[in-house]
Amino acid sequence: MTKDLAGRCALVTGASRGLGRAIATGLAASGARVIGMARDADALAEAAAAFGGEVLAHDLADVDGIAARVDELEVDVLVNAAAVMSAKRSKTLDTTLDEWRGVRAVDLDAPFALISALVPGMAKRRWGRVINLSACLGRMSGPGTAGGLAPYRVAKAGLNALTRNLAHELALGRRGVLVDATCPGHCRTDMGGPEAPRSISDGADTALWLARRDSTPSAPAPTGRLWEDRAEVPW
Repeated sequence: MTKDLAGRCALVTGASRGLGRAIATGLAASGARVIGMARDADALAEAAAAFGGEVLAHDLADVDGIAARVDELEVDVLVNAAAVMSAKRSKTLDTTLDEWRGVRAVDLDAPFALISALVPGMAKRRWGRVINLSACLGRMSGPGTAGGLAPYRVAKAGLNALTRNLAHELALGRRGVLVDATCPGHCRTDMGGPEAPRSISDGADTALWLARRDSTPSAPAPTGRLWEDRAEVPW
Protein backbone atom coordinates (compact mmCIF):
# COMPACT_ATOMS: atom_id res chain seq x y z
CA MET A 1 0.00 0.00 0.00
CA THR A 2 1.23 3.46 -0.85
CA LYS A 3 -0.35 6.66 0.39
CA ASP A 4 1.84 8.93 -1.71
CA LEU A 5 0.24 10.00 -4.99
CA ALA A 6 2.44 13.05 -5.39
CA GLY A 7 3.05 13.75 -9.05
CA ARG A 8 -0.07 11.84 -10.10
CA CYS A 9 -3.15 13.43 -11.65
CA ALA A 10 -6.59 12.12 -10.72
CA LEU A 11 -9.91 12.85 -12.41
CA VAL A 12 -13.02 12.13 -10.32
CA THR A 13 -16.52 12.38 -11.75
CA GLY A 14 -19.36 13.35 -9.48
CA ALA A 15 -16.85 15.30 -7.36
CA SER A 16 -19.29 18.03 -6.36
CA ARG A 17 -20.92 15.92 -3.64
CA GLY A 18 -21.27 12.57 -1.92
CA LEU A 19 -18.93 9.73 -2.71
CA GLY A 20 -17.20 11.55 -5.55
CA ARG A 21 -16.36 14.50 -3.32
CA ALA A 22 -15.11 12.23 -0.53
CA ILE A 23 -12.90 10.30 -2.94
CA ALA A 24 -11.55 13.51 -4.48
CA THR A 25 -10.76 14.79 -0.99
CA GLY A 26 -8.92 11.60 -0.08
CA LEU A 27 -6.88 11.61 -3.29
CA ALA A 28 -5.90 15.24 -2.75
CA ALA A 29 -4.83 14.40 0.81
CA SER A 30 -2.60 11.71 -0.70
CA GLY A 31 -0.79 14.30 -2.76
CA ALA A 32 -2.52 13.93 -6.11
CA ARG A 33 -3.48 16.79 -8.35
CA VAL A 34 -7.25 16.31 -8.46
CA ILE A 35 -9.59 17.41 -11.22
CA GLY A 36 -13.23 17.26 -10.27
CA MET A 37 -15.84 16.72 -12.95
CA ALA A 38 -19.56 17.32 -12.41
CA ARG A 39 -22.59 18.97 -13.99
CA ASP A 40 -23.22 21.69 -11.38
CA ALA A 41 -20.38 24.17 -11.90
CA ASP A 42 -21.12 26.19 -8.75
CA ALA A 43 -21.30 23.16 -6.46
CA LEU A 44 -18.18 21.73 -8.08
CA ALA A 45 -16.27 24.97 -7.56
CA GLU A 46 -17.23 24.99 -3.88
CA ALA A 47 -16.15 21.38 -3.46
CA ALA A 48 -12.88 21.88 -5.34
CA ALA A 49 -12.03 24.87 -3.17
CA ALA A 50 -12.52 22.67 -0.11
CA PHE A 51 -10.33 19.78 -1.27
CA GLY A 52 -7.83 21.91 -3.16
CA GLY A 53 -8.59 20.66 -6.64
CA GLU A 54 -9.44 21.90 -10.10
CA VAL A 55 -12.81 22.26 -11.81
CA LEU A 56 -13.92 20.63 -15.05
CA ALA A 57 -17.65 21.24 -15.35
CA HIS A 58 -19.48 18.95 -17.75
CA ASP A 59 -22.83 17.18 -17.89
CA LEU A 60 -21.89 13.52 -18.33
CA ALA A 61 -25.20 12.93 -20.09
CA ASP A 62 -23.49 14.72 -22.99
CA VAL A 63 -21.40 11.67 -23.76
CA ASP A 64 -20.37 12.92 -27.20
CA GLY A 65 -18.76 16.00 -25.64
CA ILE A 66 -16.59 14.17 -23.10
CA ALA A 67 -13.56 13.51 -25.30
CA ALA A 68 -13.16 17.19 -26.13
CA ARG A 69 -13.46 18.18 -22.45
CA VAL A 70 -10.58 15.92 -21.40
CA ASP A 71 -8.46 16.36 -24.50
CA GLU A 72 -4.75 16.79 -23.73
CA LEU A 73 -5.15 15.80 -20.06
CA GLU A 74 -2.69 13.24 -18.75
CA VAL A 75 -4.64 11.44 -16.05
CA ASP A 76 -3.14 8.68 -13.90
CA VAL A 77 -6.16 7.88 -11.72
CA LEU A 78 -9.67 7.84 -13.18
CA VAL A 79 -12.54 7.44 -10.74
CA ASN A 80 -15.95 7.04 -12.35
CA ALA A 81 -18.09 7.96 -9.36
CA ALA A 82 -20.99 9.86 -10.94
CA ALA A 83 -24.28 8.03 -11.31
CA VAL A 84 -27.99 8.60 -11.64
CA MET A 85 -30.72 6.34 -10.35
CA SER A 86 -33.80 5.21 -12.24
CA ALA A 87 -37.25 5.48 -10.71
CA LYS A 88 -37.76 2.89 -7.96
CA ARG A 89 -40.56 1.16 -9.84
CA SER A 90 -38.75 1.07 -13.19
CA LYS A 91 -39.31 -2.54 -14.15
CA THR A 92 -38.01 -3.57 -17.53
CA LEU A 93 -41.39 -3.59 -19.25
CA ASP A 94 -42.46 -0.30 -17.66
CA THR A 95 -39.30 1.69 -18.37
CA THR A 96 -39.39 4.28 -21.13
CA LEU A 97 -36.66 4.38 -23.73
CA ASP A 98 -35.79 7.92 -22.63
CA GLU A 99 -35.25 6.81 -19.02
CA TRP A 100 -33.24 3.77 -20.15
CA ARG A 101 -30.97 5.91 -22.31
CA GLY A 102 -30.63 8.65 -19.71
CA VAL A 103 -29.42 6.30 -16.99
CA ARG A 104 -27.16 4.38 -19.34
CA ALA A 105 -25.56 7.59 -20.60
CA VAL A 106 -24.28 8.65 -17.18
CA ASP A 107 -23.76 5.26 -15.54
CA LEU A 108 -22.16 3.33 -18.40
CA ASP A 109 -21.55 5.34 -21.57
CA ALA A 110 -19.77 8.23 -19.82
CA PRO A 111 -17.31 5.89 -18.02
CA PHE A 112 -16.63 4.21 -21.38
CA ALA A 113 -15.99 7.59 -23.04
CA LEU A 114 -13.59 8.64 -20.28
CA ILE A 115 -11.80 5.30 -20.37
CA SER A 116 -11.47 5.53 -24.14
CA ALA A 117 -10.00 9.03 -23.89
CA LEU A 118 -7.67 8.61 -20.91
CA VAL A 119 -6.58 4.99 -20.48
CA PRO A 120 -4.43 4.77 -23.66
CA GLY A 121 -2.17 7.38 -22.07
CA MET A 122 -1.98 5.38 -18.85
CA ALA A 123 -0.94 2.28 -20.77
CA LYS A 124 1.67 4.26 -22.71
CA ARG A 125 3.12 5.66 -19.47
CA ARG A 126 2.90 2.21 -17.83
CA TRP A 127 1.02 3.43 -14.75
CA GLY A 128 -2.66 3.96 -14.12
CA ARG A 129 -5.66 3.23 -11.94
CA VAL A 130 -9.25 3.00 -13.17
CA ILE A 131 -11.85 2.71 -10.41
CA ASN A 132 -15.50 2.31 -11.36
CA LEU A 133 -18.10 2.83 -8.65
CA SER A 134 -20.56 0.05 -9.27
CA ALA A 135 -23.38 -1.15 -7.01
CA CYS A 136 -24.42 -4.38 -5.38
CA LEU A 137 -27.61 -4.05 -7.42
CA GLY A 138 -25.50 -4.60 -10.53
CA ARG A 139 -24.22 -7.98 -9.42
CA MET A 140 -25.51 -11.03 -11.26
CA SER A 141 -25.48 -12.95 -7.99
CA GLY A 142 -27.43 -11.76 -4.99
CA PRO A 143 -29.46 -8.52 -5.04
CA GLY A 144 -28.71 -7.80 -8.70
CA THR A 145 -31.19 -10.47 -9.85
CA ALA A 146 -34.25 -9.37 -7.89
CA GLY A 147 -35.91 -7.24 -10.57
CA GLY A 148 -36.94 -3.60 -10.53
CA LEU A 149 -34.73 -0.54 -11.01
CA ALA A 150 -34.02 -2.05 -14.41
CA PRO A 151 -32.09 0.81 -16.08
CA TYR A 152 -29.82 1.26 -13.06
CA ARG A 153 -29.22 -2.44 -12.39
CA VAL A 154 -28.44 -3.21 -16.02
CA ALA A 155 -26.16 -0.18 -16.43
CA LYS A 156 -24.19 -1.18 -13.33
CA ALA A 157 -23.98 -4.78 -14.54
CA GLY A 158 -22.60 -3.39 -17.79
CA LEU A 159 -20.05 -1.32 -15.84
CA ASN A 160 -18.94 -4.51 -14.08
CA ALA A 161 -18.51 -6.24 -17.42
CA LEU A 162 -16.59 -3.26 -18.82
CA THR A 163 -14.28 -3.36 -15.81
CA ARG A 164 -13.45 -7.02 -16.15
CA ASN A 165 -13.09 -6.93 -19.93
CA LEU A 166 -10.77 -3.93 -19.90
CA ALA A 167 -8.63 -5.40 -17.13
CA HIS A 168 -8.04 -8.53 -19.20
CA GLU A 169 -7.30 -6.47 -22.32
CA LEU A 170 -4.63 -4.65 -20.29
CA ALA A 171 -3.11 -7.98 -19.24
CA LEU A 172 -4.36 -7.82 -15.65
CA GLY A 173 -1.95 -5.14 -14.57
CA ARG A 174 1.07 -6.28 -16.54
CA ARG A 175 0.85 -3.13 -18.67
CA GLY A 176 0.94 -1.02 -15.51
CA VAL A 177 -2.79 -0.21 -15.35
CA LEU A 178 -5.15 -1.63 -12.72
CA VAL A 179 -8.88 -1.64 -13.53
CA ASP A 180 -11.35 -2.43 -10.76
CA ALA A 181 -14.90 -1.82 -9.60
CA THR A 182 -16.19 -1.26 -6.10
CA CYS A 183 -19.58 -1.54 -4.44
CA PRO A 184 -19.72 1.34 -1.94
CA GLY A 185 -22.88 -0.02 -0.35
CA HIS A 186 -26.00 1.89 0.67
CA CYS A 187 -24.54 5.20 1.87
CA ARG A 188 -26.01 8.41 3.25
CA THR A 189 -25.68 10.37 0.02
CA ASP A 190 -28.32 12.34 -1.86
CA MET A 191 -29.09 9.12 -3.76
CA GLY A 192 -28.97 6.81 -0.75
CA GLY A 193 -30.96 9.04 1.59
CA PRO A 194 -30.38 10.09 5.21
CA GLU A 195 -31.49 6.74 6.66
CA ALA A 196 -28.93 4.64 4.75
CA PRO A 197 -26.80 2.44 7.03
CA ARG A 198 -23.35 3.45 5.76
CA SER A 199 -21.47 6.73 5.95
CA ILE A 200 -19.98 8.42 2.92
CA SER A 201 -16.48 7.78 4.27
CA ASP A 202 -17.29 4.06 4.57
CA GLY A 203 -18.39 4.02 0.94
CA ALA A 204 -15.35 5.93 -0.31
CA ASP A 205 -12.75 3.87 1.55
CA THR A 206 -12.34 1.01 -0.92
CA ALA A 207 -12.01 3.34 -3.91
CA LEU A 208 -9.21 5.20 -2.14
CA TRP A 209 -7.55 1.92 -1.20
CA LEU A 210 -7.65 0.80 -4.83
CA ALA A 211 -6.11 4.08 -6.01
CA ARG A 212 -3.26 3.85 -3.52
CA ARG A 213 -2.24 0.22 -4.00
CA ASP A 214 1.31 -0.63 -4.93
CA SER A 215 1.66 -2.60 -8.14
CA THR A 216 4.30 -3.22 -10.79
CA PRO A 217 4.00 -4.74 -14.26
CA SER A 218 6.16 -7.67 -13.14
CA ALA A 219 4.17 -8.19 -9.94
CA PRO A 220 0.72 -6.66 -10.46
CA ALA A 221 -1.80 -6.36 -7.67
CA PRO A 222 -5.01 -8.38 -8.08
CA THR A 223 -7.19 -6.51 -10.57
CA GLY A 224 -10.20 -6.87 -12.83
CA ARG A 225 -12.34 -7.56 -9.77
CA LEU A 226 -15.31 -6.26 -7.84
CA TRP A 227 -14.48 -5.09 -4.31
CA GLU A 228 -16.49 -4.23 -1.23
CA ASP A 229 -14.85 -3.13 2.01
CA ARG A 230 -11.45 -4.04 0.51
CA ALA A 231 -12.50 -7.65 -0.11
CA GLU A 232 -13.41 -9.28 -3.42
CA VAL A 233 -17.09 -10.07 -3.92
CA PRO A 234 -18.68 -12.15 -6.71
CA TRP A 235 -19.97 -10.42 -9.82
